[in-house]
Amino acid sequence: MVKVSEDTHAHLGRVEISPEVLISIASIATSEIDGLTGHFAEIKNASPEKLNRKNLTKGIKLETKEDGIYIDVFCEFKYGINISQTALKIQQTIFNSLSNMTTIVPKQVNVHITHIEVENNKK
Repeated sequence: MVKVSEDTHAHLGRVEISPEVLISIASIATSEIDGLTGHFAEIKNASPEKLNRKNLTKGIKLETKEDGIYIDVFCEFKYGINISQTALKIQQTIFNSLSNMTTIVPKQVNVHITHIEVENNKK
């Protein structure tokens, strides 16, 4: 569990967030980025009823260390997009989503490009 502490309400108790929740937040945030194919594009186009823990935790690895949370995102890009801009957008979106929803600031968000999808232009 990842502990979320807020000094102003310490008398209320403590809050712990499961790593699967953080992975789900990161996965949904990643699926909102244009230029991705494969798993994250499927999440974007899936109906809410078809989303489950297995789908949302695929393609994201989260590691908690003493100095913070490290996130690795494994994704496929469409051919022709700007790789560096899209990767930066993924990092920023995950960072913003986690910090806004949980007040947890990841130490690193690493993007691993596993495949470039080339469109089939058969006529």
